[in-house]
Amino acid sequence: MPLPFLTADRVFEAADDVPLPYDDRDRWRRPYRPGPWRVGAAALALLLASFVLFAAVIIAATAQLTSAAVVFGLALLVIAAALRLLRMGVWVSARGLRHVGFLTTRTASWEQVVSVRTVQQPVRWLGLPRAVQGQALLLGRRGQDTGGPSPLLTTHNADFLGRTEAFDRAADSVEAWAEEYGPR
Repeated sequence: MPLPFLTADRVFEAADDVPLPYDDRDRWRRPYRPGPWRVGAAALALLLASFVLFAAVIIAATAQLTSAAVVFGLALLVIAAALRLLRMGVWVSARGLRHVGFLTTRTASWEQVVSVRTVQQPVRWLGLPRAVQGQALLLGRRGQDTGGPSPLLTTHNADFLGRTEAFDRAADSVEAWAEEYGPR
C-alpha cells in the first residue's frame, strides 16, 4: 500500500498552498519579541502579585473578609499592570499600525501614515526623563500636530536596550509593513 504522505517526491497540489495560521495578515501582530527588560519587569511584578495573593489568603483566614478583598484587588491590579506592560509596543496588521502604551493605545490606518523612518536623535532611556543619543523609529501621520512625528521604537526602550541588532530588524520590519500597505 503506497503512503504518499511519507514520500519526499510527491507532487504538491494547489490545495496544499493554503496559508499557515500564523500568516494571517489581518491579525494584529508585534513584528519583534518583547525585550528582556520588559519581560523581567513583568516577571518581578507577577512575583510581587503572588506574594500579595498569598497575603490575601492569610488575611482572609485570620481577619475580616473586606480587608482580604482589598488586598486581593491590589493583587489583581498588579497582575493587570504586568500584563499591560507585556502588551506595550508596536503592533501591525493589514489594517494599520498600533502603538500600545501603558495607559493609551493609538491606532493609525495605513492611509493616515505618511512616513515611517529611522532617525538619529536624543531618546529617553527606559522611558525615564534622562535622554541619551540613540535611534528612533518615527511615525509621520496626516494632520499631525506641530510637535513632530511620534517615536514608535527607540534603541533605549525596554525592548531594545543593549540590542541594537534587534532594533534594526524590528525597524526594518515595521518599515516594510508601511511600504507594503501604506498609501501609494
